[in-house]
Amino acid sequence: MEKARIFLTGVGGQGTLTATNLLAQTALEQGIYVTSGEIHGMAQRGGVVVSTILLGGLKSPKIGPGEADILIGFEPLETYRGLPYLVPNGVVVSSTESVAPVAVSLGKAEYPDITIIEHAVRKVASRAILMPARSLGKKAGAIQSGNIALLAAMLATDVLPFGVDALKATIERNLNPKIVGVNLEAADLGAEAALASNA
Repeated sequence: MEKARIFLTGVGGQGTLTATNLLAQTALEQGIYVTSGEIHGMAQRGGVVVSTILLGGLKSPKIGPGEADILIGFEPLETYRGLPYLVPNGVVVSSTESVAPVAVSLGKAEYPDITIIEHAVRKVASRAILMPARSLGKKAGAIQSGNIALLAAMLATDVLPFGVDALKATIERNLNPKIVGVNLEAADLGAEAALASNA
């Protein structure tokens, strides 16, 4: 799609904003007009982090309910909470591995069963890639690189006018050389997971 609204959501410490910046930078390097915004409250304490990327000349960084073409969820409960923002038959790429919110950790709330979340995602999305992002990050060498696995999985679906190779080039140019290799490996693992989900 030439124009796209991408809604990214997770919790503090997962690298949601790093992933947002990398995806926006990748689009810019492909000559695509980018508008981006972010909302994060208690991010350093595991609070919700939401960011947006609008591609192709869309002006406002805000995404309202029913406007996101793509939802990228770095944490499954936040994916679930973000579903109202998805257009009918949009694309969802989400981790299936939870990071317990503060209320759950304190015993003040219960975490919904992952099958409920997966069912809700598949009910509204035309394409859903659900994958163990944290485990893929760990396999690549750092749990935090699971965010890159999710980005690569989304790009492997060919929903945007650039793909995984463009993301990997941006990683090589913009990240600290010490973590480039881990993140390139995470990108490959994410792309493989996306292709396997379509098999």
